[in-house]
Amino acid sequence: MIKFIKNFRKDESGAVTVDWVVLTAAVAVLGTLVYSQISGSIETATAATGTFLGANGSSSY
Repeated sequence: MIKFIKNFRKDESGAVTVDWVVLTAAVAVLGTLVYSQISGSIETATAATGTFLGANGSSSY
């Protein structure tokens, strides 16, 4: 049993997987934070573009 515990403690085969899971979670959180910061500006820009195109008779696009 002690030999099994020593071997288990030395085994690092799953360490890369844990690193990737943490890295992926960090990227997802960062993406969510960025989206929450710029979403209002994107909606405003979209509305302004639609108003501009409608006012200039560009509805044939």
